Amino acid sequence: MSNSKENQYSGQLSAGTQGQQSSGTVISGCLQQDSAWLDKKLATDQNFDVVTRTIEVGGREAALYFIDGFCKDDLLQKLLQYFMDMKAQDMPGDAAQLLKKSIPYIEVDQEKEWEKITSSILSGIFVLLIDGYREAVLIDARTYPSRGVEEPEKDKVLRGSKDGFVETVVFNTALIRRRIRDTDLRMEMMSAGKSSKTDIVLCYMDSRVDHDFLEEIKQKIQNIRVDSLTMNQESLAECLVPGRWWNPFPKFKYTERPDTASAQILEGNVVLLVDNSPSAMILPTSIFDVVEEADDYYFPPVTGTYLRLTRFLISLLTYLMTPTFLLLMDNPHWIPEGFSFIMLKEAPNIPLVWQFLILELAIDGLRLAAVNTPNMLSTPLSVMAALVLGEFAVNSGWFSSEVMLYMAFVAIANYTQANYELGYALKFMRVITLVLTAIFGIWGYGAGLIVTGLCMCCNKTLSHRSYLYPLIPLNWKKLKNRLIRRRLPGARQE
Repeated sequence: MSNSKENQYSGQLSAGTQGQQSSGTVISGCLQQDSAWLDKKLATDQNFDVVTRTIEVGGREAALYFIDGFCKDDLLQKLLQYFMDMKAQDMPGDAAQLLKKSIPYIEVDQEKEWEKITSSILSGIFVLLIDGYREAVLIDARTYPSRGVEEPEKDKVLRGSKDGFVETVVFNTALIRRRIRDTDLRMEMMSAGKSSKTDIVLCYMDSRVDHDFLEEIKQKIQNIRVDSLTMNQESLAECLVPGRWWNPFPKFKYTERPDTASAQILEGNVVLLVDNSPSAMILPTSIFDVVEEADDYYFPPVTGTYLRLTRFLISLLTYLMTPTFLLLMDNPHWIPEGFSFIMLKEAPNIPLVWQFLILELAIDGLRLAAVNTPNMLSTPLSVMAALVLGEFAVNSGWFSSEVMLYMAFVAIANYTQANYELGYALKFMRVITLVLTAIFGIWGYGAGLIVTGLCMCCNKTLSHRSYLYPLIPLNWKKLKNRLIRRRLPGARQE
């Protein structure tokens, strides 16, 4: 470069520095100054995993920045070798031309704002700063640690696909794209959290979604003012619905199955995918959406209808069984003669309501213990728990055999629901109804039913539609489709 050109270049660079760098929001084009700012911002002298290296690209000094462990080593070596082999005459005048002519990679971009550059580096993108370029070159060569897309432990099916979502959001979107090969499918990226900047993907069909509802969801996400979505989707859910914490019924449906998420998208719903979470959040949600499972559709209509109605019936029984038994034991004259066998064979040493409450707590204790028990000890501890809470507990006089029988049914029947939140919502309502029945008798039993009904009726969805729709308000045609599994072609045409 001649002296006149050097002076001209220095003058342009100086003007750019005074006009742009003064605000501290964009890069200046002076590598020494930009590298010093970025080194200080990323604390490269303290963070061992923030890797930086100075090289020469086409006769110009350049600096590389990336996070160790997020980038593909073999690809980085090839790009590094390519950049170091470039000649001065091959160097374009700006970053845009460099991306267009000289970088043999697909996912490349340019950026001049510091905030977006630092965010890109921290998310794993390879960043190249070149002296004299007022834009940074961003190369998306990242790869996140991830597990295989095996079937989810909680959302297992007897028949059908055996893949599941993982913690990497790009893999999850690919699993949905594999099932919906339609140009109408939209995948919009957003972020939330001042420190975490968690990626959130909105998946929907543009011609089928309720756009007013979609805009409302986008506005809610944009208005989230938290430091971090620490607990992924649970943090997002509490930000989207900040109130009504007292209502235990689930306001969202979660699934780890790509086929379930794809089916909901095709029905016009919105699916939210959160990075670092293997679950998809489905909006809007009613009680009928929560109860549905993939097995309903992987079997013929008759079998699917039977499974669905059975699940509804068992959920109802898990809520009503223990309060109804307590009510009948307090009013034995209400029991028909043909059902006299349900009466207690021996007088209880502890009031029935206390037996039920103790067992409710004990069952949750066993569930928590099972989660934290090493696999090698799970079998012997399960046998010990069965003996202690089974035969020994009855023989000691703490519990009646009838109480143990009904609580065993309730504990097992809870697992017919794939949704944890719904299972615990029914549990809380059952305990409330049980206590009210013990105190006020038939009036307490009725009050418990009313409280449960009000909690369900008042649990509005994000779309402001009734949680019990299409039961309340009644839409018989859609209610029939919710209860009876129709043939798939007919369901798609509707």
